[in-house]
Amino acid sequence: MEDTTLLWLLFLTSLLSCPTNQASLTVSPSSSQLFKGQSVSLSCEDDDSSAGWTLRRNTTRDTGTRCGDGWGSPSGSSCEIGYMVQWDGGVYWCESREGATSNSITITVTGGPVILQSPVLPVMEGEDLTLTCKTERSSNLPAGFYKDDSFIRTESAGHMTIHHVSRSDEGLYKCNISSVGESPSSWVSVTGEEVTFDFRSSFIQIFT
Repeated sequence: MEDTTLLWLLFLTSLLSCPTNQASLTVSPSSSQLFKGQSVSLSCEDDDSSAGWTLRRNTTRDTGTRCGDGWGSPSGSSCEIGYMVQWDGGVYWCESREGATSNSITITVTGGPVILQSPVLPVMEGEDLTLTCKTERSSNLPAGFYKDDSFIRTESAGHMTIHHVSRSDEGLYKCNISSVGESPSSWVSVTGEEVTFDFRSSFIQIFT
């Protein structure tokens, strides 16, 4: 019994000593597509500010460069881009001084007249997914919505909601506003519910 208890102590101590810090990258406005000329704010959110998270990106012009190195204005663990252009489109993520990385976000910047406002982060299974087709001046014009190049339906107010999404709803979405134009395509991810285990709580329950 003592040997088993000792093994549990060693196992749980190793788990508790492992770094669990993980930053989450957020973007405002929260949209995977932006018009040319829009401003955007990206932020690495984490409980431990000592991790020193930095914004990095991969675009057609940059590979792994950090905010402030030719693009963006850094402010702590945040980054502001005051005027987005097409080559600002790409993959963005947070990276700590130790090399840990956050989730990544893909942003598309278009000089066209229409964008599809879709979630930048994966949608949880069972939640509702709302897509908005908009021009620079309006977000309530009649619009047709497509998934993987197949027509879904037309919505008179430019908003389409898919209720209780499942993995089958994952795919490439775009929209079209008649006489105005078509948006680029954006990938919408659907994820299952995360399961977490509280090692500290388990440790207390086992040895009390």
